[in-house]
Amino acid sequence: MGYSGARGGLEAILAAEDLVRRSRDHAPAPWAETGQITARFRLAVDRVMGEAGLYDEQTAAHAFRQAEGDTLEAAHLVRAHRSALPRLARSEPVNPDEMVVLRRIVPAHRTPEGPQLLGRTSDYTGRLLERLDGPPAATNGNGDGAAHGLETGESQNGNGRLADGNGATRGLGTGDSQRRPRRFSELLREMDLLVDHRPADPTAPRPEPFDVTRRPARPPAPRSAVLASMARAETGALVGLWYRSILGPDGNVHEVTLGEVRHGRLPLRVKHPHTGAPVTVGHFRATETEAIEDLDGADEDRGRFDLGYGLCFGHNERKAIAMANLDIACRRFGRDTPLEQLLLLTVDGLDSGGFLEHLKLPHYVTFRSMVDRKLAVRGTGERPRATDPIGKDCE
Repeated sequence: MGYSGARGGLEAILAAEDLVRRSRDHAPAPWAETGQITARFRLAVDRVMGEAGLYDEQTAAHAFRQAEGDTLEAAHLVRAHRSALPRLARSEPVNPDEMVVLRRIVPAHRTPEGPQLLGRTSDYTGRLLERLDGPPAATNGNGDGAAHGLETGESQNGNGRLADGNGATRGLGTGDSQRRPRRFSELLREMDLLVDHRPADPTAPRPEPFDVTRRPARPPAPRSAVLASMARAETGALVGLWYRSILGPDGNVHEVTLGEVRHGRLPLRVKHPHTGAPVTVGHFRATETEAIEDLDGADEDRGRFDLGYGLCFGHNERKAIAMANLDIACRRFGRDTPLEQLLLLTVDGLDSGGFLEHLKLPHYVTFRSMVDRKLAVRGTGERPRATDPIGKDCE
């Protein structure tokens, strides 16, 4: 593929950049403060952090504003910024069971152990457009403090109550049973209904997780590489690939049930430089999902279910759910289908979006060579010969 540099266009490029800045930064509208973006566009900020692979709400908000709301461009800005940052330490592995949940639903069980904590969601709200000319009036006399409490887990339903599986409410406790409920998968494991993929010797050293930020993952790749690639994937691409895997032409039948969805806070720990002991230096929000799939293959254990896992930065349930389902699909069909290759090579938004964007660069030299070839073929008077089908012997 040939490219050509555009000469004489530097002034036009600088003028275009200046037009973007003047139209964005000096628009006839109030300036969007960083706090406004993180508070009112939290899902977009979380999506940018997840696709960029850097958990920093302030940085993601700056990028979101600079990209004029384009989450893919914002993720590109954040990832470029991250590449220039020094690596001061490596975080210690964290047990997801330490998550302090802000939201937890178990669609597979009506009355699971622990609460059905709806948290901050519009899943059960009608999609009716609200045309607001200004901020709505505060409800229950709590104002912005109540909304902040919902996100931090200090309050639910505005009055410190939880919703159970029947829609009733009960008091919000502060113990581990409320904020660190037992996993639904543990119940299935106790009933011997899950295929156990855990190592036979739990004390044996486990392989180092694949770091997709250091080197690209290529098939065949370990599961950690596939999960890390999906965690940084463009959300729409991942959801589209998941939808294709269950309804597309591959012929892979999936009987998937969503086991559990959680959104909460996890601790961030690093080793102390002098003592070597793990020290908690902060917390980050994450979304975690476990998906359950019925096994019906000829060489599969039809008396048990398989469990898929997904975890990503921020509050992004679509991505986490698609991750968990594709985790199972990759384990069942990934080696025999292009699924693993698609997950590793096509769902990264910067790769796919960057290749698409490059089409807008000058390609007239390439196209001119194509035109010359067409004219040459027509000038000879010969009819172009069709390419022989792959695998057919030439006579």
